[in-house]
Amino acid sequence: MSAASRPTSKDVARAAGVSQAAVSLVLGGKWPGRVSAATAERVREAARSLGYRPNLAARDLRTGRTRTALLVVPALTNEFFARVHAGAASVAAAHGFGVLLYPSLEGTGPATDPFASAPAALDGVLASSMAAQALSGIGAGALPLVMLDSDPATGPGTATVNLAIADGMRQAAGHLLGLGHRDLVHLAADVDSWTFEVRAAALAASVAAVPGARLRTRRCALGVAEAQAAVTALLAAGACKAARRLGVRVPGELSVTGFDDLTLATAIEPELTTVTLPAEEFGARGMAALLTAVDGGTPADEELPVTLTVRGSTGPAPART
Repeated sequence: MSAASRPTSKDVARAAGVSQAAVSLVLGGKWPGRVSAATAERVREAARSLGYRPNLAARDLRTGRTRTALLVVPALTNEFFARVHAGAASVAAAHGFGVLLYPSLEGTGPATDPFASAPAALDGVLASSMAAQALSGIGAGALPLVMLDSDPATGPGTATVNLAIADGMRQAAGHLLGLGHRDLVHLAADVDSWTFEVRAAALAASVAAVPGARLRTRRCALGVAEAQAAVTALLAAGACKAARRLGVRVPGELSVTGFDDLTLATAIEPELTTVTLPAEEFGARGMAALLTAVDGGTPADEELPVTLTVRGSTGPAPART
């Protein structure tokens, strides 16, 4: 091999003392059970020292792969889905895949196929249930599909990756009820989605289990201004803002909790008690499941734990007179 030439798999095989077939198995990640771990490491070391990089374009032509995944989410005005994308893209890049980000332009409504033929241009789809209507418009049924925040019993995909939403809501409700609060208002997202239905059901069950507690629900659009208007007439950052304008002390007279733990939660005063969702890990686990499906495997359904982060927006209920 001349100094100016590009190293080939044959050069790697010669340096490692193995066949080209073994090099292909190791560098393609398909060596377990076929070659020993020591041999696999020897091949990887030879490839590193030679500066060998697989010719992905040629390999894709042979396998029919595009090494491209589509991430379908609501419009990225929501910081949560930007973090989901970051996690998904990181895992994809580690496996030599690119991610096309496809936000449903209307947030949760239908969308048209952004390609002449999505099945021909993609290897798989990772989609949020909040943008599920977009799937019918891109021919996703012909591709490996993993759903995020979707009902595992009825989801359309190969597998679902969820957050423990119900448990998160039970943690938040238990925190408020434990502080003595008995009059709870739920600012529910005015979005027809499984994840919001689960939140509402878990909250209702938690409140119903405590004698003397009552729950009122007001649906509103996802946004600070909308939440503020809902509180004034009857999420959470808007509730704090409305309470301040109404002269209601948070947390002295009113405790406020939220979901997601976005940056805004610590930008307001008092800082918001909220259920923290591991958005980047959520995206990463979803992409890992999709890549398993793309490789012909059967990924298992997953549920990631969530935690309640207690800050200054919650406190003991005021004494009743």
